Amino acid sequence: MRYQSYAYGQNHWERDPDLHHVLAHYWPGFTAHEDELRRFGALAGREVYEVAYHVDHDAPPVLVMHDLDGNRVDRVRLSPAQEALLRELAPMNRPPYEGGRWLHHYALGYLVADPGLYCILTITNQTAYVIHKYAPEFAEWKEKLLRGAFWGATWMTEIQGGSDLGANTLQAVRDGDAWRLDGEKYFCSGAGLTDVALVTARPEGAPAGPKGLALFLVPRINRAGALNYHVRRLKDKSATRAVPSGEVEFRGSEAFQVGEAEHGIYYTLEVLTVSRLANAIAGMGIARKAHLEVLERVQRRRSFGQLLVNHPLIRRDLTDMAVRVAGGLVLGFHAADRFEKAWEERPPYTARYHYARFLSHLAKNRTADHAAEVTRLAMELFGGIGFLEEYAVARWHREALITPIWEGPSNIQALDLLEAMHKKRAHEAFLAEFIPILEKAGTHEARAAREVIEGTLARLADSEPEAAQWYAKDATIRLADAAQVGLLYQLAETAGERYARLAALYARRFLLGEEYPAWALREPAVWSA
Repeated sequence: MRYQSYAYGQNHWERDPDLHHVLAHYWPGFTAHEDELRRFGALAGREVYEVAYHVDHDAPPVLVMHDLDGNRVDRVRLSPAQEALLRELAPMNRPPYEGGRWLHHYALGYLVADPGLYCILTITNQTAYVIHKYAPEFAEWKEKLLRGAFWGATWMTEIQGGSDLGANTLQAVRDGDAWRLDGEKYFCSGAGLTDVALVTARPEGAPAGPKGLALFLVPRINRAGALNYHVRRLKDKSATRAVPSGEVEFRGSEAFQVGEAEHGIYYTLEVLTVSRLANAIAGMGIARKAHLEVLERVQRRRSFGQLLVNHPLIRRDLTDMAVRVAGGLVLGFHAADRFEKAWEERPPYTARYHYARFLSHLAKNRTADHAAEVTRLAMELFGGIGFLEEYAVARWHREALITPIWEGPSNIQALDLLEAMHKKRAHEAFLAEFIPILEKAGTHEARAAREVIEGTLARLADSEPEAAQWYAKDATIRLADAAQVGLLYQLAETAGERYARLAALYARRFLLGEEYPAWALREPAVWSA
C-alpha cells in the first residue's frame, strides 16, 4: 500500500486535529482513552487500509451455499485477513453498553471509516442495542455480539417498498413461544455472515402501513439446529464490498418478537438513528482519508514551475475541503451527543428524543453531500491517477457514494424531518439551541445563519402539505448548513480562532452563495490542517 497511498502508514488519530478538538468539546474525558484512540489511529492507517483495499480488489466475500455432504449452509467465506481484522475491531461496540459513551464508539468508527467494515460493526451494534434495551432475555447473544463471536444485521428492505417500510409484506405467524416468518428481504447487509438478525415483519392480523410492523430477532440456526433461512445470492456492488449484501428467503423461519408488537416501528426507527449517525460520522471519516491524501499530494507534486500548494486555485480547493470536513464533523458529533442524552428513552418519547432524531436527519443528509464532494475533489486534484483504481483516492470516492443512499436517501431524510417538525415540534428545540449560539457569535455570517433558520422554518410552516414536501429537501440542507456555522463558532470558544474563520467561510459559501473570500489564500492555518 505504500506505493498506492500517501496516508497509508500514518497514525490517523495523530493527523486529525479537528477530531481532537471536537472530542475535547463534547467528551472531555476522551483523554483517559487516548492510548486506545492512538492505537486505533495506527490501525486505521495500516491494517484497515491493507484489508479494505485487498477485499475490494482481490478478495470480496463469497457465498458458500452447500457443505461437502450437500447440506445447505449459506455462509460467506471471508478473507482470513478480514476475519482477523473484524475480531480486532469488534470491541469498539462495547462502550455504550458498559457505562461508556456513544461518542467513544463513534470516534473509533470515524477512524476506521471504511463503510464496508464499519457497516458490519454498525449492524452488529444495532442488534446488540435492541437486545440491551428491549430483549434482555437474549443477553447471551448480546455478549457474543459485543466480543465478535457473533455478527448481527438489520434487515428491513423489501423489493416492492425499499425505504417505504409500510409496504413490507413479510408475514409473522405465532407458533407457541416463537413466531414463523414467511417472505423475503431484498437488500440484506450481513447476509451469510450474521448469526442473529433484526427483521421487520407484519404479524398476522396487524394493520397495513408502518405501524403494523413488529420487530423480531431471527437466528441463523433455529433451536432444532437447522438452517433458519436461505440466502439466495449476494449483490454485485460498486463499493462497500467488505460487507456481504444479499437477498434472504424466509420459509417458516423461527423468530422471536422484540418488546411490544405495536412498538415495532419505533424500535426500528431507534436503530435507524444509530446507523444514521454512524453513516454521518463515517462519511466524514471517508472525506478525511481523501483529505489526508490531498494534503500530502500538494506538497509533493509540482506544476507550472512550483508546488501545487502554492497555486491560488489549489489553496481555494483545500479551503473547500477544510470547511466541509470541519463543518460535517462537528455536526455529526453534535447529533451523536444529543442522541447520547436521549438513547435510553422508550416509547412514548420526550421532546429530547425527538430533537435527537431531528438532528440525525440533518447530519446524515449533509455529511453525505460533503463526503461525496470532498472525495470527488480529491480525485480531481490528483489528476489522471486519481481516476485509477490501483491508487487509494478512487476507492474512497466510490465508498463515499453509498453514504447518501444508506439508511434512507435525501428524500427520506427530508420527509422524516418534516414529520419530526409537524408531529413532534422538534424544530422548537432547534431554535432554542441555535439562535442563542448565533446571537453570541454576533458576526455578519452568524446573523445570516439565523436568518436562514428562521426563514426556512417559516416557509415550511406557511406551506400547504405538498408544497412543504417540495421545499423539504432544500430545508434539510439549509438548516444543516446554518447549524454547522453555529457549531463552528461554538467550537472556536474552546478550539481557537481557526474555527471561527471556518464558520465565516462556511456561511459565505453555503448560506450566502458567495465564493470563498480571497483572504483565505494567505491563511495556511485555515486550509493546511
